[in-house]
Amino acid sequence: MAMGSLARRRATALFCSSSKHLCNGTKYSSIISSRGFASGSDENDVVILGGGPGGYVAAIKAAQLGLKTTCIEKRGALGGTCLNVGCIPSKALLHSSHMYHEAKHSFASHGVKLTSVEVDLPAMMAQKDKAVGNLTKGIEGLFKKNKVNYVKGYGKFLSPTEISVDTIDGGSTTVKGKNIIIATGSDVKGLPGITIDEERIVSSTGALALKEIPKKLVVIGAGYIGLEMGSVWGRLGSEVTVVEFASDIVPTMDGEVRKQFQRSLEKQKMKFKLKTKVVSVDTTGNSVKLTLEPAAGGEQTTLEADVVLVSAGRIPFTAGLQLEKIGVETDKAGRILVNGRFTTNVPGVHAIGDVIPGPMLAHKAEEDGVACVEFIAGKEGHVDYDLVPGVCYTHPEVASVGKTEEQVKALGVDYRVGKFPLLANSRAKAIDDAEGLVKLIAEKETDKILGVHIMAPNAGELIHEAVLALHYGASSEDIARTCHAHPTMSEALKEAAMATYDKPIHI
Repeated sequence: MAMGSLARRRATALFCSSSKHLCNGTKYSSIISSRGFASGSDENDVVILGGGPGGYVAAIKAAQLGLKTTCIEKRGALGGTCLNVGCIPSKALLHSSHMYHEAKHSFASHGVKLTSVEVDLPAMMAQKDKAVGNLTKGIEGLFKKNKVNYVKGYGKFLSPTEISVDTIDGGSTTVKGKNIIIATGSDVKGLPGITIDEERIVSSTGALALKEIPKKLVVIGAGYIGLEMGSVWGRLGSEVTVVEFASDIVPTMDGEVRKQFQRSLEKQKMKFKLKTKVVSVDTTGNSVKLTLEPAAGGEQTTLEADVVLVSAGRIPFTAGLQLEKIGVETDKAGRILVNGRFTTNVPGVHAIGDVIPGPMLAHKAEEDGVACVEFIAGKEGHVDYDLVPGVCYTHPEVASVGKTEEQVKALGVDYRVGKFPLLANSRAKAIDDAEGLVKLIAEKETDKILGVHIMAPNAGELIHEAVLALHYGASSEDIARTCHAHPTMSEALKEAAMATYDKPIHI
């Protein structure tokens, strides 16, 4: 109970630090509980704009808490960007392309010989689409099970308690509610002078639906999405070049792990042009011609591609919601400002997920959604943004939670680092997939874990032991003295913990 209370206080403090105008959660709670509503506005306890990971999870949780709930989704299919044109289809293609790459390059060494291996791109895309379709239908089933009302259409504010919806069948309706949650997610961030047509110049959406494998693919932006999609098409045969304005790929990643990660991608024939900016893009010829120059200025060069993927990040999506009509405040980046209870400056109007400050991640949005409706229901909720794991689903994967070594240094904290290479892990060696490492950072005096960074075939699964450890303030010795099944890759985390407070066994 004490730890839960502490976590909630920390979460509230974090929200307040980014939204200084809204720091009195109790004040706004009392306004919400005591305000009156016009006749008919209490038809729903909660109305949610957006059916993505944040919105649909919030809707189900609200219904489970006994709140009459309606979810409005413009796409006509639940799951948002993540399920329809993001996380899920990209992971399907990452897995399928990895299977092809393994069949072509690794099967023979395992005694599996094939006379030929070829890509059936339509079949690969069909498998991806089947996975997406089944999952979206599954969410609709969960809505029915939990009695969530589902309205398909584009919603916009008429008042803080009323949403006008242009339905996808051409009609219109008005949905009323005591509390409205904005969960409209994010959209692709464009670049000046570059028009995305989703054919030759594509966003991540277009990159998931190419009709043929491009001979040359240029990716603008070396973040998680760009590297994942570059990996998909690189495995299938594209010559991939990544152009990045910054001096490093994935700038938020731990520096030491990032260097190993880049070397791994380069071994997979992915090329990088760092500290480089795109000056212009010409699509008039048979190929796309990009004019590049050093980020600091200098001589221009030309790079040709069949397809260019613009992967420069994402921006909050609030277009057409008529936020200005009800006076909802946003910051310079277009993010909606909320207090520690996810309430905007307009009482009764809340926001979660990519439209508010914090990591633009589906799992973070889900946590926001649960916490938000718990507050609305009169309970307590919290999200610790310092402990939201991040995963890059390439091969090997890279996953992290907590602070990087650079961040710990900047804080002036005395610390110790323990590392363990996958090359010394028996399971990784047994399956001949031993590229990577586990790195653990702990405070020197107390041995409290400050951050964990994993580069491994299944890093996205391994990281959650570390997430739980950080949530409960565990020490590296706590993990080191926890029995791990043998042989498993999770033993690499145990050994890294042993290396932090004492010495590992297997190196």
